[in-house]
Amino acid sequence: MRRRPLGDTGLEVSELGLGTWGLSGDGYSAVSEAEQDRVIDRARALGITLFDTSASYAHGAMETRLGARLPDDGRVRIATRIGTDRDSLPPRKRFDVPFLREQLERSRDRLKRSVLDIVLLHNPSLSALERGDATSLLAEEQSQKRVLAWGASISSAELGRAAINRGARVLALPHNCFHSAELNLLEGEARSAGVGILAHSVLSYGLLCGHWSSDKDFPEGDHRAERWTRDELRRRIRQLDALRPLLGGNVLTLRSSALRFVLSNTLVASALIGPRSTLQLDQLVREAGKGPPYLTEDALRALSARLLQVGVEL
Repeated sequence: MRRRPLGDTGLEVSELGLGTWGLSGDGYSAVSEAEQDRVIDRARALGITLFDTSASYAHGAMETRLGARLPDDGRVRIATRIGTDRDSLPPRKRFDVPFLREQLERSRDRLKRSVLDIVLLHNPSLSALERGDATSLLAEEQSQKRVLAWGASISSAELGRAAINRGARVLALPHNCFHSAELNLLEGEARSAGVGILAHSVLSYGLLCGHWSSDKDFPEGDHRAERWTRDELRRRIRQLDALRPLLGGNVLTLRSSALRFVLSNTLVASALIGPRSTLQLDQLVREAGKGPPYLTEDALRALSARLLQVGVEL
């Protein structure tokens, strides 16, 4: 497993990171505790050193599980997210300082770490970032060496820009073949500021694996049932044809081509994958490839042209 610097934070992370939202059961069906443990242990055995979670995943249970299974030895890094109040009905975003301080302490207890590696504000609004209370708190935590690096999990270039302006050292955002415009817009500012980028949703919640039929149905409780209308899903599945010319040589699946697209971007420190079983984890690590070039420059240019032709905004 290759490693990359996390921007200018001084931290180094594996270029594939284990995202734990899917493991937590939030948004999908439940995963047994035994399988959760097997996936975490297998990830370590495969050389993954970055584990991504949130204080809100399974009401903190994923932090507890990672804290129990991952050593605090400086070789494994955990990125956690704060700012979601799951105890309110309905759950809501909160970025007031007292709530965030409480979440930080609870995360330290659950993760069994007095110093947190990476702390991200979890989908803050533009006003929350510009107000500055939350970002100032995390900057203070970093200056006191209670947090090694802080940032924000965001969904747009506008939010990313606001976070960078407030001093964020790490940004997590969705980035994949069908969703690359936001990172492209942020590239210059992120490189100039030395910001580390964590890419999530790299397979667009399974869409980019290419296994779904145009009449795919999702079970009740699966967040993907609300993510696309029937027509939108059919359009996205048709757009997968733009990836098919990448197949060949050691790129054997659409899943492989999608992973390699993300890893080809040198701004990305780690591509966060979300396997829900050890079988899925092994497939993803194997198909990501062993090193650059993950896709050639010619292949990437041709892919961009095809994506534009099928209506994907770059």
